[in-house]
Amino acid sequence: MEARISNAFSLPQRVLHWLTAALVFFNLLFPDGMEAWNRAVDQTGSATADQVSSANIHAYVGIAILVLVAARLILRFTTGVPQSPPEEPMLFRLAAKFAHALLYFLLIAMPLTGAAAYYLGWGEAGDIHADVFKVVLWVLIAGHVLGALVHHFYWKSNVVRRMTVG
Repeated sequence: MEARISNAFSLPQRVLHWLTAALVFFNLLFPDGMEAWNRAVDQTGSATADQVSSANIHAYVGIAILVLVAARLILRFTTGVPQSPPEEPMLFRLAAKFAHALLYFLLIAMPLTGAAAYYLGWGEAGDIHADVFKVVLWVLIAGHVLGALVHHFYWKSNVVRRMTVG
């Protein structure tokens, strides 16, 4: 099936984008439950019920992110995405494509490494998840937001509008 290219993202694509963003920010800004669980298990070999519940919330949000990203990728390949605006220089188009690919990779790899650490006890996966992927994700999010602002205020393109109101 050939993907249809439109001037804006579809409503389901926009909803999935913002739901994913909200859940990603939730887990990035409130990792305390998982950190408390991890500290308790490292120090005492067990965790309290509250620590387990808080860690489970972090894990379940990560699983939800993975499901939403899978749905986003399916939509991306079946309905297509808008083309880059003509105002955007080729170097920036290539950078945006690379950044989006890396974002998708991280939004899949982070829940998988987090699950491997939490459910399977693979500490190395947890280290990569929290110490490497988390830092790279913050940098990519900052670049993503900066890119959207450059499009909106400098190139005056419709990039922000097509992901917000269509």
